[in-house]
Amino acid sequence: MTTLPDTTAIRRLPTVEFVGLLAMLFAMTAFSIDAMLPAMPEIASELTPDAPNRAQLIITSFVLGMGIGTFVTGPLSDTFGRRAVILGGAVLYSIGAVLAWAAPTLELVLAARLLQGLGVAGPRIAGVALIRDLYAGRDMARLVSFVMMVFTLVPAVAPLFGAFIIAGFGWRGIFVAFVLFAAMSITWFMLRQAETLPVSNRRPFSSFALIEAAREVLTHRLVMSVTLVQTLAFASLFTTLSSTQQVFDQSFGRAEGFPKWFAVIAIIAGTASLLNARLVPHLGMRLMVKATFAAQVANSTVILAIFIFGLVPDYMNFWLYLYWTITVFFMTGLTIGNLNALALEPMGHIAGMASSIVAALATVLSVLVAVPIGLAFNGTPVPLMAGVLGCSLMALLLMRLVPRADVIG
Repeated sequence: MTTLPDTTAIRRLPTVEFVGLLAMLFAMTAFSIDAMLPAMPEIASELTPDAPNRAQLIITSFVLGMGIGTFVTGPLSDTFGRRAVILGGAVLYSIGAVLAWAAPTLELVLAARLLQGLGVAGPRIAGVALIRDLYAGRDMARLVSFVMMVFTLVPAVAPLFGAFIIAGFGWRGIFVAFVLFAAMSITWFMLRQAETLPVSNRRPFSSFALIEAAREVLTHRLVMSVTLVQTLAFASLFTTLSSTQQVFDQSFGRAEGFPKWFAVIAIIAGTASLLNARLVPHLGMRLMVKATFAAQVANSTVILAIFIFGLVPDYMNFWLYLYWTITVFFMTGLTIGNLNALALEPMGHIAGMASSIVAALATVLSVLVAVPIGLAFNGTPVPLMAGVLGCSLMALLLMRLVPRADVIG
């Protein structure tokens, strides 16, 4: 039986406002990634003309920082409260944006992006904890679904917004937009949302408790197996995100239309979560994940063979790539949530810390996989497709080795 949190002393915002507010906080992550995509060519030509593929690190350095920050953000919010961690994270994120705006070299931009990622972990993780403070069970699931429905609009419009800023202010203007977006979100949050974790319910920050939780996660076979599968799913997503602008530009000469095409991709792929919500009660999490990875292995194998051997006329290649990219984003929508639920199933007694550790491990390790795949770009989508195929195949094999647990999955 799910125990509802005691919210008698906490004023709840109207549902519509609360959903909009949390969607804004979560959107800092998507906006910080997707709005940078149209800037890749300008960043490459200005900061790393001799090795343009290195511009992709603008994405993965941010993701790496976010993963590292996720390790401690949950426990810190249990100690200092949700508002303090969300505000502190937003300030750190904004400092990183200002440093990136002023940075004269790619290395300094990447360091600033790492700092941005560390900061965004605050709103990302403490925001979820805040929802749990106010809602539980089906009410929480319903609220999160509404938030994610609003959130899915951000990836669709962020590249368009980024392209608009670049046209008027250059690629560095995007970092100014990050600061303004964070300022608006946090001002709304601080003015309207009260602290949801009473002082009496806070726990002292304990490095020992964090280490013990990490030890339990790292030595649990089921949790680690599923975390590795989640790592490969994240790697497929982040590799595609960091490479797709280059493919549109250099492989197909469609750089100008990229923001619009990305909006189409995001909108279609955004329906995956709704489809998963309908299917998973009937099929179970494990079957959904296995079937999705199996479908992606078959799909990527066929599309990759078509590109390698030139089996279709050249004018069809772009449409095949567009279709394939949609399937990659769709795959993550059908797997990530289920994998996270499977990984946390045996960790109910340390759910908060375990959630931070699993998310951080999967995110950080996925960057180590995604970076070499992205840097292998050779002017064609073949390295990207081969990388995603390899990740999907390994994920499918690992899922077959995930031990059963005494739970429904």
